[in-house]
Amino acid sequence: MNILRKVVTPKWNTELCGGHGCTCLITCCLPCITFGQIAEMLDEGQPSCVTHALIYGLLYLVQCHCLLSCSYREKLRAKYGLPAEPCNDFCVHWCCGPCALCQEHAELQSRGLDPSKGWTAHRRAAPIPLSMFR
Repeated sequence: MNILRKVVTPKWNTELCGGHGCTCLITCCLPCITFGQIAEMLDEGQPSCVTHALIYGLLYLVQCHCLLSCSYREKLRAKYGLPAEPCNDFCVHWCCGPCALCQEHAELQSRGLDPSKGWTAHRRAAPIPLSMFR
């Protein structure tokens, strides 16, 4: 018996140039904040959002920030099996950095993480496994 299997390719839940509300405004004015929030979530709180934001800000001064931010886009894609769309991670951040950061922030939110609340808030909200009570 032949069973046809449909291959499901994971997709981004948000568009690259979609409206992302307040995050878009913050990102256009201070992209280091949005980057710091994203990086903190992907690195599970170590180092902090502030540390990530400072590093990004310093790299922004010498126009090398996209080297760092594209590596976190790659990390996000690897974590959720997302395709490199519309092009590779470096090109997305080089050509449309603020849009890429907004999309990544929104993607984390759509997957149940809120980068604006930080990693510790996420950890506190995580359910306690029942096995701990046995």
